[in-house]
Amino acid sequence: MRILMLGWEFPPDKSGGLGTACYGITKALLQKGTDVLFVMPQTRLTEHPESHVKLRSASGTPIPVVSPREPEAEPEAERAAAAPGRHSRDGAKPRQNCSVAELQQFAARMVVRSIRSSLRPYDSAASYEQRLAQQGRKLSNKASSEESETFRRLWLPKFDGSILPAGAAAASPQDAGVRWQTVEIHGGYGQDLMSEVYRYSLAAAQIAREEEFDVIHVHDWMTYPAGLLIKQLTGKPLITHIHALEHDRSGENANPEIAHIEWAGMTAADRVVAVSYYTKNKVMRLYRIPDGKIDVVHNAVNRSESQLPWRSLLPHREKRVLFMGRITYQKGPDYFVEAARLVHGRMPDVHFVMAGSGDMFRRMVRRVAQLRMGTVFHFPGFQSGVNVERMYASCDLYVMPSVSEPFGIAPLEAMICDTPVILSRQSGVAEVVRNALKVDFWDVQEMANKICAVLAYPKLAEAMVKNSREDLRSIRWSAAADRLNAIYRNCIGRS
Repeated sequence: MRILMLGWEFPPDKSGGLGTACYGITKALLQKGTDVLFVMPQTRLTEHPESHVKLRSASGTPIPVVSPREPEAEPEAERAAAAPGRHSRDGAKPRQNCSVAELQQFAARMVVRSIRSSLRPYDSAASYEQRLAQQGRKLSNKASSEESETFRRLWLPKFDGSILPAGAAAASPQDAGVRWQTVEIHGGYGQDLMSEVYRYSLAAAQIAREEEFDVIHVHDWMTYPAGLLIKQLTGKPLITHIHALEHDRSGENANPEIAHIEWAGMTAADRVVAVSYYTKNKVMRLYRIPDGKIDVVHNAVNRSESQLPWRSLLPHREKRVLFMGRITYQKGPDYFVEAARLVHGRMPDVHFVMAGSGDMFRRMVRRVAQLRMGTVFHFPGFQSGVNVERMYASCDLYVMPSVSEPFGIAPLEAMICDTPVILSRQSGVAEVVRNALKVDFWDVQEMANKICAVLAYPKLAEAMVKNSREDLRSIRWSAAADRLNAIYRNCIGRS
């Protein structure tokens, strides 16, 4: 069984939990004998010798250049022929399953095809523009405007998967009379991030035509259009995996276009995978996806993947409380600062660390200055690699006050480092972690009380660490892989 997996992050190129989850899932699947071809954009070419994957760049993927055709102009018979599960536009039958020999050939390693991009899974239009400006790239040109408009015209509001230029399904680089254009997805194609999603979709579809696979598995909204397009071309079953919703990231300021893409991707999928029951319930309420179509597969963590000996760092004089993550609305950094204010009034020697970056960073710095807590509040910036574990291990308590967290791998990473955890009840990870203290994100008084309790009573912290080790025994990526393999087999059996 071979899976075509589309994702926007994979270590070492990652900016959040999505990349961590993709790494854990794919490694566990390969250990179970499931072959994976992972197509991703990335900003740099790397070889990661310790990884279970081989990184290969697919930036520069050639695609046929022809005038796009409006979905409304298609004859009804041709539209039916191109429908998912039927033949592709050129009349060719969808691919058959891989042979045993081919599966054995790829069983030992996963191949990663990558497409360069400056777009991140957690970007807003504003943050995307700001990053491009910092990189010295132009924010707009005629081509990008046309591509973004093409994306909107063909995908919104119908979103039936008909973005493929006419004739592209049948073309190959050797075909005569077809002009080919190299796709380069590295940002700078316009202030509208949809142009990169559009280019990624076309490139991923061309890669799919060159490969053999049984199931399409897409992670988060930026890969949903590509997954729908590949499903249309091949008739293969599609699984959409939800790691976060636009409503989680932006609340009442949700981007309607992104929300529409999420709805379309889940509606057209054969199965929907949610990372928690918390997320499943939101999907059912916000997008009207039926209960029976959604499978819950919790994220996990492997303690063996820790790069530091646990609690190996020298003890420090002051107590330290850590917030680590994106400093954005979703993660609740403002509630952490207000709880820190209350703790500081009772335990003035406690230090607070807010590690990360995001659109609320400056606002948090200003608020800390207003509270005159600058001497006990530290902003070390975005952390990556072994520094993440070093940060957990150097603190006495980790707090995750997320406003809406589909899952939240960070508390598990803290538990690996034997750091006590306080987490938001509005999170998916609260469903699998029994031995952490839990609070409502908005209740800063309760949050402050529990912070003070953990810091003031060492026996409580020791018990939390000991019991957390028991929790981690059952929170394994291998269990997630078993669930996904069952979903794959079920989809293949019904296709």
